[in-house]
Amino acid sequence: MLSTQTIKLVKDTIPLLANAGPAVTDHFYKRMFNHNPELLDVFNISNQKTGKQQFALFNALAAYATHIDNPAVLAQAIERINHKHASLNILPEHYPIVGTHLLATLQEMFPNECTPEIIDAWAQAYGALADLFITQEEAIYQNNEHKSGGWRGRRRFEITKIVQESEVIKSFYLTPLDKLPVASYQAGQYLAVDCEIQGSENRQIRQYSLSQSSQSDHYRISVKKEGLVSNYLHTLKQGDEIDAYPPAGDFVLLASDAPKVFISAGVGITPMMAMLQTIKSNASNTPCWFLHAARTHAEHAFYDNVEAFKPQISSLQSHYWIENNANGHREGRMYLAEISSELPLETGEFYLCGPSAFMAFIKTQLIDLGVDDSRILYEVFGPHQAL
Repeated sequence: MLSTQTIKLVKDTIPLLANAGPAVTDHFYKRMFNHNPELLDVFNISNQKTGKQQFALFNALAAYATHIDNPAVLAQAIERINHKHASLNILPEHYPIVGTHLLATLQEMFPNECTPEIIDAWAQAYGALADLFITQEEAIYQNNEHKSGGWRGRRRFEITKIVQESEVIKSFYLTPLDKLPVASYQAGQYLAVDCEIQGSENRQIRQYSLSQSSQSDHYRISVKKEGLVSNYLHTLKQGDEIDAYPPAGDFVLLASDAPKVFISAGVGITPMMAMLQTIKSNASNTPCWFLHAARTHAEHAFYDNVEAFKPQISSLQSHYWIENNANGHREGRMYLAEISSELPLETGEFYLCGPSAFMAFIKTQLIDLGVDDSRILYEVFGPHQAL
């Protein structure tokens, strides 16, 4: 339990963090990677270069400092980070390293303001948060390890099938080399793959949504050719091998009778395919809407698959938006007002996945149409950010 004085001292640093902004976390990451380059095998360097990771960490630090006296407010955010960490195989020994560089960053950036008392308060606060993360992540690791087909750490998989789903998206079917079963997962979760890429100094870990309902003997991820690891995966052939960690993620299909509305753009369609196929596999009568936006017909993945579900999911309705040359579909951006009269605005669950700007655009429309924020669920590829 943190003392009242510790809480006050941490809260007193909020203006310092606010004024410095992501410069604090930029300094932190540069310092940590300089002293502990082995962590470059864990962190997504692409997100470092774009600033996404620094921005996400800054927001997390500011939120923790703000709500340090009531961390329950951050329970959902903490759970999301727990799943990200578990997918990256973050271990207890990593936390003291991060803590050391966090405290050193505060001292180096604010030498006059951060007194020994403030540094000690942050050390206590970070220790309490680290203990919480370690405990909750160990629970995820144990659950993954002890479930049927489960494991801990890396596991070797063979690519047993590759399907070209669109001009830019390929599906990879992954079967474990040991031929044993694989762990089940919830529709919406992702799989982290761990690759050694020729020409890259470090191992690269990326998370990709599982794009079909849970199967007992293999996984399927569907990958857009975009970025270092995705481009590498697109060069692989049937029979090649990669490593993967157990499925993780908190963006999942809820087990409720509420109507489901799946809204995606581009490769954001991948978790929606898992959700839709799960509803079909469960022979559910849940009313469903499938709304998808694509730049071109050539980039539109899984169109035939979704339409093929209609005889099996009697309530399924679909709508598509194509930016140019729609050829019978709606042209341009997705405007929900066009179909609002048929959507379950008062009772439905709305699942969003796609580029952050797209999801923010859709969420604003949903709020304007009267959908309660608690019924809007979403997944951001990469470091989490609020819409």
